[in-house]
Formats: sequence, structure tokens, C-alpha cells
Amino acid sequence: MALPRKLKNLNLFNDGNSYLGVARTITLPPLARKMESYRGGGMNGPVKVDQGMSDDGIQLEWTLGGLDLVVLRQFGATTADAVLLRFAGSYQRDDTAEISAVEVVVRGRHEEINLGDAEPGEDTEVSIVTTCSYYKLIVDGNTEIEIDLLNMIEIVNGVDMLAAQRAAIGM
Repeated sequence: MALPRKLKNLNLFNDGNSYLGVARTITLPPLARKMESYRGGGMNGPVKVDQGMSDDGIQLEWTLGGLDLVVLRQFGATTADAVLLRFAGSYQRDDTAEISAVEVVVRGRHEEINLGDAEPGEDTEVSIVTTCSYYKLIVDGNTEIEIDLLNMIEIVNGVDMLAAQRAAIGM
């Protein structure tokens, strides 16, 4: 019997600034595709046609304990890849004690900064939603997925899924 890899600890870096002891939660971006049903003549049912990445885009949601000026000063960034965030997670199997290093690197800008409730003597959290134009998932040093929306790059397991499309349109 095997046990799964479970997150044991994490850190978050914002443009190189470590949030060790400050980052509370991180919701890693869900990867989703836009699929549309197609049913043509001679087909007994619809087939979902892949139209690329979901219209919801790629978003990282995260919370920090307390007030953070770095995040506030990044609000209103004018480029789609202005902010670099890096999640570093330590995942461990409890049957073998094997550790896996998981990194998620994103570039984007903050869509929402919620300063939360202000109540004397109570915990203070700031929640941030960062909409991303770039995403990279690295497990144990191997790049598993890399998505660069601005440059039409989508690499999965070492295969550039959009290379032929880029070539077809002269990119």
C-alpha cells in the first residue's frame, strides 16, 4: 500500500521577497480548458472540441497575515506580467518519508486586494487574487507544465502543444 504526497510546509515569494511566517494560505491556480460541444453529420453524439485555455484564465489566490506594503505598491501594475510570485511546497509521503519539492511560478498582476475586517485585538489577514499571464509547475526539478499566454506557449510533459499552431500563423 502506498500513501499520497501531502503538503507539509510552504513558502511564497513575491518578486524575491520571502513570506516565510507571513503566507497563510495559497490556492494554486486550477488548470482549465474551454471545451465546446460539436456534433456533425454522421456523429451519434457530441464531442468536446478543445478551444484552448478557459475564459476564467489562470488565477492564484493567497492570504497573508497582517498588512503588506509590497502587495499594495504592486496594485495597478500596468503590464500583464508585472508581478512574479513563486510558491515553494514540501510534499512528503508518510510511507517512505520521500520529499518532493513542488514549485509554482506565476507572473501577472493583482486583480483584487482585500484588506479584510479591521477589529482591535483580532487577527488581521489580507487576501489577494492575482490574475496570471504565465504559469510554470516544477516537481522535483522537472518542468511538468509551462503556460505563457502572451507568447502562445503551452508545454506539457516536455511537449510544446502549440508549436505547430505558432508555425502555421508565422510566429
